[in-house]
Amino acid sequence: MRNKKLDLKIGGMHCQSCATLLDRKLKKKDGVLYSNVNLSTERATVEIDESKLTEEDVINTIKSTGYDASLHIDSHDEKIEKQKEVNNLKKLLILSFALSLPVMVLSMFLMDILPYQNFIIWILTTPVQFFIGARFYKGAWGALKNKTSNMDTLIALGTSAAYFYSVYVLFSGEGHIYFETSAILISLVFLGRYLEARAKGKTNEAIKKLMGLSPKTAIVIRNGKEMKISIDDVKVGDTVIVKPGEKIPVDGVITEGRSSIDESMITGESMPVDKNKGDTVIGATINKHGSFRFKVTKTGANTTLSMIIKLIEDAQGSKAPIQRFADKISAYFVPTVIMIAIVTFSVWYLFLGAEFSFALILSVTVLVIACPCALGLATPTSIMVGTGIGAQNGILIKGGEALETTHKIKNIILDKTGTITKGEPDVTDIIPVNNIPDEIILGIAGSLEKNSEHPLAEAIVKKAKKSKIGFRKVMNFSAIPGHGITGKIGTNKYFFGNSRLMKKYNVDMKNTAGYEKLENEGKTVMFLAKDKKLIGYIAVADTIKESSSEAVKALQELGIKVFMITGDNKRTAQAIAEKAGVDEFFYDVLPEDKAKHVKKLQESGQVGMVGDGINDAPALAQADIGITMGSGTDVAMETGSIVLMKNDLLDVAKAIKLSRMTMSKIRQNMFWALVYNTMGIPLAAGVLYPFTGWLLSPMIAGAAMAMSSVSVVTNSLSMKRHKKL
Repeated sequence: MRNKKLDLKIGGMHCQSCATLLDRKLKKKDGVLYSNVNLSTERATVEIDESKLTEEDVINTIKSTGYDASLHIDSHDEKIEKQKEVNNLKKLLILSFALSLPVMVLSMFLMDILPYQNFIIWILTTPVQFFIGARFYKGAWGALKNKTSNMDTLIALGTSAAYFYSVYVLFSGEGHIYFETSAILISLVFLGRYLEARAKGKTNEAIKKLMGLSPKTAIVIRNGKEMKISIDDVKVGDTVIVKPGEKIPVDGVITEGRSSIDESMITGESMPVDKNKGDTVIGATINKHGSFRFKVTKTGANTTLSMIIKLIEDAQGSKAPIQRFADKISAYFVPTVIMIAIVTFSVWYLFLGAEFSFALILSVTVLVIACPCALGLATPTSIMVGTGIGAQNGILIKGGEALETTHKIKNIILDKTGTITKGEPDVTDIIPVNNIPDEIILGIAGSLEKNSEHPLAEAIVKKAKKSKIGFRKVMNFSAIPGHGITGKIGTNKYFFGNSRLMKKYNVDMKNTAGYEKLENEGKTVMFLAKDKKLIGYIAVADTIKESSSEAVKALQELGIKVFMITGDNKRTAQAIAEKAGVDEFFYDVLPEDKAKHVKKLQESGQVGMVGDGINDAPALAQADIGITMGSGTDVAMETGSIVLMKNDLLDVAKAIKLSRMTMSKIRQNMFWALVYNTMGIPLAAGVLYPFTGWLLSPMIAGAAMAMSSVSVVTNSLSMKRHKKL
């Protein structure tokens, strides 16, 4: 069996019932393994078994349901298509109101001032009903063919009832015409569609901004010459020249030169990052100062920017579990509303003796006000805005399910190395014996360790270079595994290593005050002896990041219990745990056993696991939410549900805050959408009329229905005020 994932652009969907119908139709098709239709993004993700189905089969299935379908085009082209759609809606809207407003004025305010006035009203209404409103009939017919109903069904039934009854009155001369009801109703629904389309366009501004970041050209060296070429013609292995102030065209590795680079558009980090030979650069970031050359490693869809855009698009096209609630309601809502409209008409006309036109208008009002558009938009619009805000802050959230689950987290497990700590040892203390200057101790140790391959040696050499201490020539260098190193500088022999090395060479260890305190702090202590006489010692440790303790505190303030997990011994783990301020810690844990600790903790609630995405993969997969510290690496993007581009632990709390804010908006949207329909239907059915004389006209119902959808989208967009989490 060969599986294939299709990303399809869907046209003609107008409400959640449309999306639910299409999703159900696809899932019934033999050979469809997975289907997700999203109303807000107008996209469908379909996974098929190629031995049973082809792309054409899926597209034809969708078209037979009454909707347009095509393979998802380039995002830039899609943006143009969406703008064309908005412009087309605007033109139809202007035409609709140009015809409808005279109908309303002549019908309601300037009655009987023109000869054949009712015929003029009929002529003006007809193109609104059948040309402007053609999409409603098309959508209703598509639903009927599939033995179901949708929002178009309600609009088509309601306006057709008012229109054809008015035609009957026009030619029979009995009753009152309601052409203005159908004409204004269609215009108001179109107004809602237009405002909704404009508002929905703003929900994915994060993707639009990212798409606009990539430069269109690059300067490459080919055949020894510099040439400016299109970004599409850049190939892996090309050497690219970047000058100050220019955007880096694609991903690569610096081969010559140095600079500081503004990566804020990718990571959300405002401070420029220094880059030297051998460092990676990301396409679309901005070169601030120096000039450099780099070798291209990724182009096209494989660049970091393209991967981020794809990640966000997939996230915005996915469904959160809470969306299933809306889907279920929408599936039964429309047929229920049609039944309520029939009952409304029957009760008023057959049992209460109301006029036919009175009962008809009430049933039309019920049909119009009950459209469940707002309910269908409640979740996807919030997810689109939420994931967009996350991306702007360097927090990539992989889908609606991850966004929803994150707000439920009760416990967080933080991997120590590379997450709480920097992941690389640093010199923390230099302790001299007999007042020997620190720089002399560091200079000797650095000179000796310059020839070593031990991880701790790198920390000492780095510290010496940073302190601008020159290295001296070392003779007779020797590394003793598990002990340390020896070497000769000038006429003196030096020993540098642990206490076992000192004992091996009978070095006097009397002057070691504070040694145990350093080890209790989780630091590795190395002693330096000159001709068997101790002259000082250096402590090295994997130090915690500057933001770690603040990040832990931020999580605790959110009511989350914070754990640390590490393979280190208890003493080292405890020292780091105390500095970070975590609630509890697990030590001596092998990488393959981390998932067991996650599983055990899940017994007390939802668990989030934060790791580097490489050796923490099993634990990240076991957790309810895997959060990867990865600075945009490929591994990080493939692992975990959330990727923190800045590699900053503070962003874990920000991701949880974003999830809580998004879920709050979804609940607000759903509450008001349900309350609106629940309260609106009885009012539209005339329940209060016998007691108060209040009636809801179809035009007001149409305006309210349109505004309810717009209000849901606007409420979701209000999250964008929180640009900084």
